[in-house]
Amino acid sequence: MEPTHPHADRFARTPAPPYWAVLFSSQRTPQDAEGYARMAAALEALAPRQPGFLGLEHARDAEGFGITLAYWESEQAIAAWKRVAAHQEAQRLGHERWYEDFRLRIARVERDYSKTTSRREGL
Repeated sequence: MEPTHPHADRFARTPAPPYWAVLFSSQRTPQDAEGYARMAAALEALAPRQPGFLGLEHARDAEGFGITLAYWESEQAIAAWKRVAAHQEAQRLGHERWYEDFRLRIARVERDYSKTTSRREGL
C-alpha cells in the first residue's frame, strides 16, 4: 500500500491499466463564475454515479487555465457520459459563456505509477 500524504485525496484511485482518460484543458472567461462553479460541483457529484467512472483530478490557475482528467473503464463509458443531459447542458454553456477556448483529448492509459511505485534504475 502506498503511503498517505496531505494531498493523497487529490489523486484519483484508478485500477491497474489499461483504462481510459479524458483530458480537458480549458481557458475560462470571466463570465458567470457562480454559474460555472455550481455546474462544476453538480457534474463532480454526478460523474461518480455513472457506469464505468473511475476517478477525477483537476486544477485551475489564477489566470483561469485549467486541466481536468476524468478516468473511465472504456470508450463506451466515455460516450455514455457525453450523452448525459446535465453534461450536455454544461457543454452548451461552456461553448456559449464559460470558455475562451478548450481542448479535449481521449487516451488509453497503458502505464500508471507513482513516486513510491516507480523504478528509478536506467534513467
